[in-house]
Amino acid sequence: MENERKKMTKLVHALLCMGEALVSCGAEIFRVEDTLNRVGYAYGASNMNVFVITSSIVITMEMPDGQLMTHTRRIRNANGTDFTRLEKLNELSREISSSPLPPEKLEERIKEIASGSCRKRELLAGYVLASAFFTVFFGGSLYDAAAAGVVGVFIWILAIYLMPFCMNNVVYQFSASLLSGLLICVAAKIFPGLSMEHIMIGDIMLLIPGIMFTNSLRDVLLGDTISGAMRLIEAILLTFALVLGFVAAIWIVGRAL
Repeated sequence: MENERKKMTKLVHALLCMGEALVSCGAEIFRVEDTLNRVGYAYGASNMNVFVITSSIVITMEMPDGQLMTHTRRIRNANGTDFTRLEKLNELSREISSSPLPPEKLEERIKEIASGSCRKRELLAGYVLASAFFTVFFGGSLYDAAAAGVVGVFIWILAIYLMPFCMNNVVYQFSASLLSGLLICVAAKIFPGLSMEHIMIGDIMLLIPGIMFTNSLRDVLLGDTISGAMRLIEAILLTFALVLGFVAAIWIVGRAL
């Protein structure tokens, strides 16, 4: 009985790790709850009750012999977006549904996926290409696109080295938009041929929380109103910080020059 209890504890802990990893990747709340339910039933649970919001996960697992176990986990980072990790976690859940792994092995696989991250070079290429493309898409010249790509490199540096020192994402959003805005405004003043507006809109696309806003609406439509409202409020705060940072940059450079 004691061994079964320990095994059950490890399993619930592994499910919490999987749930946290899914939320941190930007998965919809419905997807997280459905995945944890399916994995729990694959391990022989007679009843699963999973409640997930963007800041917390509660799992209650009931086994056929009547054993009950409830665990809760606080989620600190729920606004990330990583579709590569999300796809790997989905593949793992499908693998478990057909052939369950030992709980220890399951937790190792989850931690291995959760600890993986996009290589810095690939992330840098994405920042440069996205900022340059959107600059041209919204009417900017090739020179504007090149300048936006340079600022994209600067935003990438901020994402790598500044974000870990910020107390929350709102502070980072404001800092990144202010610093990148200052760089764009100064460059436009030094090189009059550049269009500040087109460069700025291209680089804004790197910071705007579009996926978070979309997921918030999807959560509301699927009935997860609390999570949807929390994500929507956070998306609005990040957007406000983004606008405030760029407006402050324009005002500072306008006053200084």
